[in-house]
Amino acid sequence: MVRFGVVGTNWITESFIEAASKHKDFKLTAIYSRTEERAKEFSSKYQVETIFTSLEEMAKSSEIDAVYIASPNSFHANQACLFMKHHKHVLCEKPMACNVKELQLMIDTAKANNVLLMEALKTTFVPAFSVIKNHLAKIGPVRRYVASYCQYSSRYDRYKEGIILNAFDPKFSNGSLMDIGIYCIFPLVSLFGEPKNVKAIGHKLDTGVDGEGSLILEYDQMDAVIMHSKISNSYLPTEIQGELGTIIIDKLNPPEKVEIKYRDGSTEVLIEVQESNPMYYEVEEFIRLIIEKQLESSVNTHQNSLLTLKIIDEARKQIGIIYPADSEL
Repeated sequence: MVRFGVVGTNWITESFIEAASKHKDFKLTAIYSRTEERAKEFSSKYQVETIFTSLEEMAKSSEIDAVYIASPNSFHANQACLFMKHHKHVLCEKPMACNVKELQLMIDTAKANNVLLMEALKTTFVPAFSVIKNHLAKIGPVRRYVASYCQYSSRYDRYKEGIILNAFDPKFSNGSLMDIGIYCIFPLVSLFGEPKNVKAIGHKLDTGVDGEGSLILEYDQMDAVIMHSKISNSYLPTEIQGELGTIIIDKLNPPEKVEIKYRDGSTEVLIEVQESNPMYYEVEEFIRLIIEKQLESSVNTHQNSLLTLKIIDEARKQIGIIYPADSEL
């Protein structure tokens, strides 16, 4: 059994616990919240006796082997490093850090303490993504990747009323690129590596975070177009266009239906059965790596996380998005 603690008591943590509980080697043993009342309320749902309101005490605890971090983005690096320095494995929600400098510090800390650090971005672990990779050669030389993820945030209505919640507050290193755009960028990097050039535009809200934006990324033989938004909806699928055909992906968070439309007019539907809660697959990978004493995922590699944040850092620079965390290292 791998004994987990969780940092964060929001809906994403509940989804994680639901998915992880299906794994035979998962055991939830500790809950952290800033307040004892919330920690007790959350722990009672899962019959967990050990609660913490101190991260330092939790990191020192012998009750956990690993931790899932789902706190606001700006807390990820410090919290992850604290746990890793106490030899706890860390599964950290995306984006794993606010910028490349923070992430490199996290990776260095993981290596120095011989622990596993992995970004919890589920898209690249689901079976449908493996299908995409395994059938990519069928469409011939790839010429374009077009990804759209635009999801109107319910918190934007509050923003327009003058109430600034975490999703639109730069002190938490939030905004469209970090919350939404990453789902388009990480799979691109996983499939095609680092681009030669990045061009970005976006709409900056009054608080200083981006509400929406677009990127064009240049590769040697192809380009990529990415559209992301927290202030509008899109119903467009993602496409990988090749000379012989096009892979059409219903969505990237996470992909479910994948098909190829060939140039001759024929269609091949690629069907994979997936768990109803797609977070299961990232948990499965993380637990397997711990049991096998591996310190890095071959799917969500440290390099892929670094390249993704490198692109986001450059896009933010071009748009003019600056977080307090950018000046803290």
